[in-house]
Amino acid sequence: MKKILSILILSITLTSSAQYNILSAVQLNEGQEEQYLALEAFFGPIHELAIEKGIQEWQSVWKVTSEIGENGPHYIINTGFSSKEQLDNYLNSWTTDDWIALAKEAHKGKISAKRVETIMSSVGSESKDRRNYHLETVDRTIWSGGSLEPGDTFILTPTTALNDNFENYETLFFKPYVEKAIMNGKHGYWRLAKVYERTETAYEGITHFFFNRPVEGGSIADELPTDSFKFQKLQEGLQSSSQHADPITLELVSLNN
Repeated sequence: MKKILSILILSITLTSSAQYNILSAVQLNEGQEEQYLALEAFFGPIHELAIEKGIQEWQSVWKVTSEIGENGPHYIINTGFSSKEQLDNYLNSWTTDDWIALAKEAHKGKISAKRVETIMSSVGSESKDRRNYHLETVDRTIWSGGSLEPGDTFILTPTTALNDNFENYETLFFKPYVEKAIMNGKHGYWRLAKVYERTETAYEGITHFFFNRPVEGGSIADELPTDSFKFQKLQEGLQSSSQHADPITLELVSLNN
């Protein structure tokens, strides 16, 4: 019981409140990483103010540390919202000058209004492509391991559902084993989210994303009753219901929440 209570105490806002999020896969132009990170640092205070004003719930920036193909992302931006209405209002705000005004307010007394306008007008010039996926949570576990800090690792797995049973297999069959692993200190967090909208350049084949927080030296596999005939048959159904792309290893750069 003490272990359960300690895990629950470690739950944090970004996992309990955000039902929707925008995942942006950022592919940088060659030689633009330094400029991109400077831009994200500039946006830090702006996101803090946006959270304070209820425009968004949180925002995190992650560096991709695993091998990527020619068109793979270099960074992942994950922005969370408490409702679809909040997400839609956020998108609409980018079609106006609201974010320029927000940026000026956030940097008032530190950066001139003219300089803010110049930086805001150049947003996107450092990236070759930004593939955005609008996600809705299907299910998730409790959170363990304390608050996220720069340098922490997450695993993102793009997935294609092959039949209508996929979500049930993951949430009703597999998720309880993940929760057992969390209770035993062998995993930190698991979330399944479905894509309900995407930008034009985002990959059509991706229907879902898994978000996992690993624990060093731990493994979900340690909790799986692989000798059980019932488990083996259910696992066959699970494996036939989806196709996974290679997992993407992420390292946290910044978090505003």
